[in-house]
Amino acid sequence: MKLNIKRGDEVVVIAGAHKGSRGKVLELIPEKERVIVEGVRMIKRHTKPREQDGSDGGIVEREGTIHYSNVMKADRFDARKGASA
Repeated sequence: MKLNIKRGDEVVVIAGAHKGSRGKVLELIPEKERVIVEGVRMIKRHTKPREQDGSDGGIVEREGTIHYSNVMKADRFDARKGASA
């Protein structure tokens, strides 16, 4: 599937619980049709300590995924808002 969004693009969430949030695309997951947007849909993961990489255990907060149909490039979103006003 071809996605019109690339890593590093600024996007706006247009649907869902985080509607109106802006952020930069950190990662694309094309096989699942999902994107990870900086600062949007923050989730908490409980991790165990690992001796292999020396990481401490605890609660880690990171970005969750959003379906790509729920985001739009920010420049296109702004142009659309300007045309309707």
